[in-house]
Amino acid sequence: MSAPTMNDIAAPLAALRLLTADFPTLPAADVGVSTIFPNRLELSFHEDFPAFEAWRSALGIDSDTVTYAEQSSGRTRVLTVWADYAGARLRLIGYTAHPDHMGGAE
Repeated sequence: MSAPTMNDIAAPLAALRLLTADFPTLPAADVGVSTIFPNRLELSFHEDFPAFEAWRSALGIDSDTVTYAEQSSGRTRVLTVWADYAGARLRLIGYTAHPDHMGGAE
């Protein structure tokens, strides 16, 4: 098996280029592209559910498709949604501290 090439991740990179052109004023995200999941583009937002929501809304993704979870023993809240965009599988993921676990020792 040969090593992956840039062509193998062309779909998520092209989708990222289109997102940048189509939504230049939306909040910046951490961007993930991997040869392990070559068709996936991940935009993640840390401590920023409003940025997650701005992207979800701009892309017209139904809010009913968003999943909620908690991790780190309930300290972190996580929103996730998947959509197809410009030939890539797009994952938006938002993280924020749970208000019950902010600012102090337990």
